[in-house]
Amino acid sequence: MRRLESDGYRNCRDLGGLATPSGPTRPGRVARGPRRELLTTTGWAQARAWGLHTVIDLRCTEEIGARAGDPSPDLAVLDGIDVILSPTEDHANPEFRQACFPILDSPEYWPHNVRILPGMVRRTLETIAHARPGILIHCGAGRDRTGMITTFLLANAGVAPDVIADDYAESVRAMAGAPANLPTQDRQSLWNSNDVADWLGQVVPLVMSFAAEIDRHMRRVGLGNDERNRLRSLLLTA
Repeated sequence: MRRLESDGYRNCRDLGGLATPSGPTRPGRVARGPRRELLTTTGWAQARAWGLHTVIDLRCTEEIGARAGDPSPDLAVLDGIDVILSPTEDHANPEFRQACFPILDSPEYWPHNVRILPGMVRRTLETIAHARPGILIHCGAGRDRTGMITTFLLANAGVAPDVIADDYAESVRAMAGAPANLPTQDRQSLWNSNDVADWLGQVVPLVMSFAAEIDRHMRRVGLGNDERNRLRSLLLTA
């Protein structure tokens, strides 16, 4: 039931329905997905039916825009939907490029992103905390940057690290073999099920470790208690 069907828009899921000590996360509040340019007119209508009010785009400015083969939806589908650009990466930052570019398709880079660009991560979390619920969070593939931010949200709400890792793994499976997410190279676009299984054996422990240390990461980015509580309420409060 968490998987959202949006006319071929793969790797789109509601973050509701996951167990926490306070009860399950609530559906209809936050969803994750790949770049919005893949949505058709029908897909946008289905997203509206889900309750979409806000799109938060984690990509850098140069990544945004339609590409060859993308659908051409009726622009009226965006009426009343807030689209907010809130990048978590600075591709011009030399330290980020050196530390993260070789591992951008792995959660191994998440602690480096937090260490090198804490302000960008904090601003994204603050943006989510103050956005209208019915939020779609996306990057390019909806897997790595989106995985990092949704790990922050879910771990902050009390979802167990192994459950968060399962959610990340579902995105890896959903996007393996999909067309390359240019302009960045994506080796996972060539993977089969055996490649995916091998990869998940390596990276699932990294996701679990990151989720288990969420308090430390929150302190590192400097997110205040008020915003943490807002994010928790977003996923938990009726």
